[in-house]
Amino acid sequence: MRVKKAPAVAHKSSSAKAKRVKTNRPLTINIIGAGRLGTALALALSARGHSIEAIVARRLNHARKAAQLIGDRHTLSLALSKLDQLPPADIIFITTPDDVIAGVAAQLATSLKQDGRRKPTTVLHASGALSSLVLSVLRERGFRTGSMHPLVSVSEPRAGALSLHKAFYGVEGERAAVAAARSIVRDLGGQSFSLDTRNKALYHAAAVMASGHMVALLDIAAGMLVRCGLSERRARAVLMPLVRSTVDNLSQSEPRRALTGTFARADAATVLRHLDTLNAPGLRDALAAYILLGQHSLQLAQANGADAAALKEIARALDSVKL
Repeated sequence: MRVKKAPAVAHKSSSAKAKRVKTNRPLTINIIGAGRLGTALALALSARGHSIEAIVARRLNHARKAAQLIGDRHTLSLALSKLDQLPPADIIFITTPDDVIAGVAAQLATSLKQDGRRKPTTVLHASGALSSLVLSVLRERGFRTGSMHPLVSVSEPRAGALSLHKAFYGVEGERAAVAAARSIVRDLGGQSFSLDTRNKALYHAAAVMASGHMVALLDIAAGMLVRCGLSERRARAVLMPLVRSTVDNLSQSEPRRALTGTFARADAATVLRHLDTLNAPGLRDALAAYILLGQHSLQLAQANGADAAALKEIARALDSVKL
């Protein structure tokens, strides 16, 4: 088994040196999954002084590309079929797609053995939807198991590494694994919060609503502007300042007070015009989204003291539309 010395800054590029931050106790870390999140996590952890022992991917060339981005010549690149060659490490992160995690855990359980002379290795997966129970086969073999999910959108490794600093992370699992995850989050400058294992899927659905579904909603809105004559690119550009201002409002106020516009004012006449124009060929998704979100906006407007009679008129109009 390859034994690696403590990370030497001399092997980093000058730009990487400037970004590295010393931690109280640098950890040795293996990362299984060299996609956007796995690579971003490797970059972020390396920048905080932790040693990335190995990067594993289904395809060896993907692992090598991720290792090259980290810039440490000692980081080992491995294909997923070679998990038995993983070097010893304090932490193993599994950052593969959700449907692969159980299989990876099973491979690890048969490929690796806990050394009784060392502190048990902690295995953390980064899935938002799955709980630590998916790693139960490893827990039975003496590994500490948990999950650590960053509440950020990672579309590119370098930018994603920056996003991981100061992000919020949902953590759950065995007590020792959760403690390790919290320590890593602190090193990254982030904040962690605990989740009940039973609520993991609900937690992730909330994240999808706030992120993935927001993208879908903006795509619908941009499509509506395209029908008004704008190009797709121009439509997105036109909407982004509005989106940013809404997010700014939400960062400073609770939702009922951040709500602005037609529903906040209980402008029934405008809602009727919206419903009339959206009830047209090619706008079914837009109409359905408008009605569903409008019904919730009515609740926010009511909580903020909007005109009750006007809100009832809007509610009747929304309910009358047949999808």
